[in-house]
Amino acid sequence: MQTDGHHRDVDEPIDVLLVDDNPGDVRLTREAFETARTTVETKLHAVNTGDDALAVLSRTDECTGVPPPDLVLLDLNLPGCDGCELLERIRTDRSLRRLPVLMLTSSADEDDVSRCYRANVNAYLRKPVDPDEFVSTVEAIDRFWFGRTQFPPEQ
Repeated sequence: MQTDGHHRDVDEPIDVLLVDDNPGDVRLTREAFETARTTVETKLHAVNTGDDALAVLSRTDECTGVPPPDLVLLDLNLPGCDGCELLERIRTDRSLRRLPVLMLTSSADEDDVSRCYRANVNAYLRKPVDPDEFVSTVEAIDRFWFGRTQFPPEQ
């Protein structure tokens, strides 16, 4: 998988940026990535605000230790800049707009779903309730995004 500014060799781990302000969900997602049977090694990096995510994505000095992500898992309900607003900023940034972004949220509101797809989210996933379902979700993400998806060449 490649995103603008980050080239990944086949045997390199996938870098995933999780943007979620709920420590419990971050822990469950982290544990799911550690437990899941995945086809590629994955490194999960978590931040808890949209502003922190923008700092990572824009490579500001305080975030140089976090590699550019190959995929973003984004919660919708964040303090300050919400997930959809962050998504819109990603899609308007020439160097980031092709970055795969999956909304991973507890909201089932049809307006939220529509709003995120209008902002060009790649997929809208409901957060699982059961911890075992987190593992299944991570395995599904792995199978589809890391095993099946082909992205256009960089321009």
